[in-house]
Amino acid sequence: MKVKIFDFEDEQDLQNAMNSFLEDLEKEVVDIKYAVSSFPMGEEQIYCFSAMIIYM
Repeated sequence: MKVKIFDFEDEQDLQNAMNSFLEDLEKEVVDIKYAVSSFPMGEEQIYCFSAMIIYM
């Protein structure tokens, strides 16, 4: 079993990276875990979109 971790500040970047990885993956996907976190930085709100693909 292996894992691939993705971490981006933009959800579209995460989606594109995951889709590219999955298109080329010749293994069975066991599970996909997804998380979103945010925190203030000055007057901005910073977001972190991450995912972990577990595959065999």
